[in-house]
Amino acid sequence: MVRTQIQLTEHQVKGVKALARAEGISAAEVIRRAIDELIQSKPMLDSADKRARALRVVGRFRSGRSDVSRNHDAYFSKAL
Repeated sequence: MVRTQIQLTEHQVKGVKALARAEGISAAEVIRRAIDELIQSKPMLDSADKRARALRVVGRFRSGRSDVSRNHDAYFSKAL
């Protein structure tokens, strides 16, 4: 295992300690299990997957303007 230092709010610490007591495990084990659950619930995408997802949206939207490729920076700055 790799030793890691994190900062938690007081509310988080109280919750972790309460869960640890209820389950009869260490606070570190509660945190490890929570991280494992989060990782499993959100699959990591590699760069090929990210590229494929990005390419699937190409051409799906229309702006109604014919100069977007030339003036995209101006349109983008207005949107912010």
